[in-house]
Amino acid sequence: MKIARIETFLAPPRWMFVRVETDEGVVGWGEPVVEGRAEPVRAAVEVLAEHLVGQDPLRIEDHWQVMTKGGFYRGGPVLSSAVAGLDQALWDIKGKTYGQPVHQLLGGPVRERIRAYAWVGGDEPSEIRDAVSAQVEAGFTAVKMNASGRMTPLATREEVRACLLRAETAREVLGDERDFALDFHGRVSPANARRLLPLLAEYAPLFVEEPVLSEHMHAVPDLVNASNIPLALGERLFTRREFLAPLQAGVAVVQPDISHAGGISELRRIAALAEMYGAHIAPHCPLGPVALAASLQVAFTTPNFLIQEQSIGIHYNKDAELLDYVADREPFRFDGGSLVRTERPGLGVDVDEAAVRAADAKGHAWRNPVWRYEDGSFAEW
Repeated sequence: MKIARIETFLAPPRWMFVRVETDEGVVGWGEPVVEGRAEPVRAAVEVLAEHLVGQDPLRIEDHWQVMTKGGFYRGGPVLSSAVAGLDQALWDIKGKTYGQPVHQLLGGPVRERIRAYAWVGGDEPSEIRDAVSAQVEAGFTAVKMNASGRMTPLATREEVRACLLRAETAREVLGDERDFALDFHGRVSPANARRLLPLLAEYAPLFVEEPVLSEHMHAVPDLVNASNIPLALGERLFTRREFLAPLQAGVAVVQPDISHAGGISELRRIAALAEMYGAHIAPHCPLGPVALAASLQVAFTTPNFLIQEQSIGIHYNKDAELLDYVADREPFRFDGGSLVRTERPGLGVDVDEAAVRAADAKGHAWRNPVWRYEDGSFAEW
């Protein structure tokens, strides 16, 4: 069996799919994208396809090594995301070839259900109560929200109170038996994080995500010691080497994204590294159905898995939703806020190819917002 053709498809709201076809008719799907930079990733997939076409798709590790190390210049989100999507598709082909779900090829499942959380926004604190209540009614046992909107480098008392009010409101709705996570989203400076973390402790968040930007990794050890709240980060890290420093600093939860951090192959290695430090993984996944399906395959076979992000109802999803591109929605049916393991081969997702091709004809050019402070200077989104 040889790889015969590789195609990419831009699909609203902000996703990209890759289709890898073999000369024996086995097709694998992946999701390679950098949100807001889909076009460069598409070009990178086309370059990597020069290596893959004509090759045996089952030699996944060898292809991963060549794709990540075969060029003199390596790394970065564009290349890593292109590799990630192709890696997912190759695992999909392998599972379909042997008639097994990918989690069986990775050593077999260690759990039957994957707990997931729902996104409830948070940029506008007035919306929190109703949004959290709706997810509780939908059966979810955990939610995540932004801790703030735009925040000044040294927060005012009003900004601090607004952040605390979000946490207080979520805890009131959820009670003590459910969880919420707070995403600082890189909007919070190290000084603000040191101020906020001790104040948030009484509301017992499941974790605080991206307490600082990844380029401020030197500040992480102090933040770990500033509060008993577990800290999480990693959606903007792309290799296991980049996860070493935060793990050594005491981060409790790492959040690699299967469509950015080298795919299934690298996500497994990041999880194994985290296990050595007593840390858990909560894979980042505000993307489409193939990325979620691939994340679940890793989660089912990972001992130190914590919780899964998923994008149903997320505010980015305009013009399309997570299930619009799948022919069978059963693998994505939630039961008590969890996804149940299936034995469907490959990634376990049945992509609606006609819908994907129709979406590509429309395409998208999604870009993240650019925020500014009142004085006109740049603010982190």
